[in-house]
Amino acid sequence: MNNRKTQLVIFVAVLTALVFSSCSTPASKKVESDKLGWNTNYTYVFVHGLSGWGHYDSQNSLFPYWGLSNGSLLKKLKKEGFDCYDASVAPHGSAWDRACELYAQLTGTVTDYGAEHSARCGHARFGRDFSKDPLIKQWDEEHKINLIGHSFGGATVRLLVHLMENGSEEERNAASDGKISPLFEGGHGDWIYSVTTLAAPHNGTSIYHIQPDAETKNNMQKLMAKATVPVKDGRADFDYADFDMHIPNADELNRKIKTISSAYYFSVPCSATQTAEDGTQVPVPGLMEKLYQSSAVRMGSFEGRTPDGMLFGKEWQENDGLVNTISARAPSHAPSEDFPPEKAKAHRLQKGIWYIMPVYKGDHMSLQGGLTIENEIAGFYIDHLNMINSLED
Repeated sequence: MNNRKTQLVIFVAVLTALVFSSCSTPASKKVESDKLGWNTNYTYVFVHGLSGWGHYDSQNSLFPYWGLSNGSLLKKLKKEGFDCYDASVAPHGSAWDRACELYAQLTGTVTDYGAEHSARCGHARFGRDFSKDPLIKQWDEEHKINLIGHSFGGATVRLLVHLMENGSEEERNAASDGKISPLFEGGHGDWIYSVTTLAAPHNGTSIYHIQPDAETKNNMQKLMAKATVPVKDGRADFDYADFDMHIPNADELNRKIKTISSAYYFSVPCSATQTAEDGTQVPVPGLMEKLYQSSAVRMGSFEGRTPDGMLFGKEWQENDGLVNTISARAPSHAPSEDFPPEKAKAHRLQKGIWYIMPVYKGDHMSLQGGLTIENEIAGFYIDHLNMINSLED
């Protein structure tokens, strides 16, 4: 508890400093929902990324993750008729642990990390009980959900969908006492209507492999780094988000996670860099938070082999400050294609295929609403949710 309080104090200090240095961008044109064109209106569940927060966290009411300095995004979407909720999963937990927590919140049950997983990773099998405070009212094949994951929330929602469809053979084999979470039994992939990922490191991020340059860090970055250090509790080092975001580990995760044929898939990559005279990628002035600029420069200028043996070409240089744009396009080993607007208008999109949306011009926090660089993002989401609601069920 003391560690969590310390991180919260640091978190508030970071936000206070950032807000006092804020500058606004012009408001975008108002976009409204198109209810006449809707074929469905299933619930939307938003899942935060690394070091994030949501409905079950106290800071969310003061500074919503979805909206940030721009005000609550979910409140704006609800006014337009969309049924929206924001989950709270482990800020630094692995994709597995976060998926299990998300399932418990959606079903109003006790969090079950699985007998096999918890034993292998060295932590308790059961976690928080959401039976008295479920995130949504109802979830089944008649009351489907749309999942939206930002950053590492992308891996979280992808793994949840995979488990809902396929379950876990390892957990089924480990259930010698017959006790097993329905999540690990599978057979319920049709409870999910669509998946959308935003600035998600599907294929990892090069920032974990490039030698860090401590001298380039400013005080704000050092403060934020302290706020995002995971609290080690004796579990295995591979049961954390940062492990899953290393490129080889992300590839291994992608080989395990399968797209399902009953859900629509969309990914939105972000970019806040531009090509410099020397051919490297540098932050676009006024488009990237100062917090990310040094990492963006390192990612944008690196080409070659890293100290740990990873090889990167120029195609990995464009980034949003934390995630390489190429990585956020679509998961490796999964079917994907660029989003075809005309097919969407004709309601002819296919399920089970990742549709790569146009690159969003903004940094890693832009689709949250921004901190010092405010982004009026409601219009983006209303357009996207309108499109999803217009698709054939």
